[in-house]
Amino acid sequence: MDIVLYALTALLYGGLAVAGWRAHRHTAVEPALAGVPSGMAQAAPKVSRGMGAMGATGRALLLIALLVHGILLHTTIFPQNAMIFGFAFALSAMFWLGAGIYWIESFFFPLDGLRLLVLPLACIASLMPLVFGGVRVLSYSAAPMFKLHFLIANIAYGLFAIAALHAVLMLMLERRLQRMRGMATRHTGNTWLTSWLDALPPLLTLEKLLFRLIAAGFVLLTLTLVSGIAFNEQLVDRALRFDHKTIFAFISWLMFGALLTARRISGWRGRAALRWVLASFVALLLAYVGSRFVFEVLLHRAVV
Repeated sequence: MDIVLYALTALLYGGLAVAGWRAHRHTAVEPALAGVPSGMAQAAPKVSRGMGAMGATGRALLLIALLVHGILLHTTIFPQNAMIFGFAFALSAMFWLGAGIYWIESFFFPLDGLRLLVLPLACIASLMPLVFGGVRVLSYSAAPMFKLHFLIANIAYGLFAIAALHAVLMLMLERRLQRMRGMATRHTGNTWLTSWLDALPPLLTLEKLLFRLIAAGFVLLTLTLVSGIAFNEQLVDRALRFDHKTIFAFISWLMFGALLTARRISGWRGRAALRWVLASFVALLLAYVGSRFVFEVLLHRAVV
């Protein structure tokens, strides 16, 4: 049964990603094939960007993919009142939540460029537990406090994952705008890539979404740390254990908190802020996903 869910999840994510890329590639090359003058060709992707947009059918298929992926995660992570987990499961859950957040955002903003980045990553991440099965069964997974901690933590990771993808797209879009300022207004090739970037909302809209995601993720990350401390105290009668996971989690929390504080006080923005977002996300990955990868895959050791 699980293998059917894996196949169906990958097929739906992969099919939607391929369809999206083909639509954008088609809208990018169409003006050139039609012999449109260079000035008009440069504007053509902006006129036709809706052609590659996800319609009602695409949203329905993505919702089905999210439901199937969610069932897959539940059946593989929580089999028969136990818990099986590892870095591959963490990445799969992270991109499942990221794709879900994109699905909700797509009703309010034109985020087709983000879709073309999220869905391939979600497809790959959903299959990773098949390859990396070095996981450990946790005996205390039935504890309500642990389940709450696990749920909050993964929602926070999903929010920060989609925020990191926002930051990557914003850096790419900002770099393209800077190149356009230093060049003559003429068509310069790579039309499918420029069409993809043209499908993104304006930088100010992406920036607004980015800091909304970071603010929500920061609240949930704070709750994750608090619930983790409470659960650890309940389990081993010790409030805090300073291991690699705890240290990197607090580092990422401090970095995201500093970013939000600087944004509120001085309106911090631009490349430096976006790079800080990515650095903070890397610290968060190292807090759990990265450390589990090192222990499970490189060192072949099971960890909690």
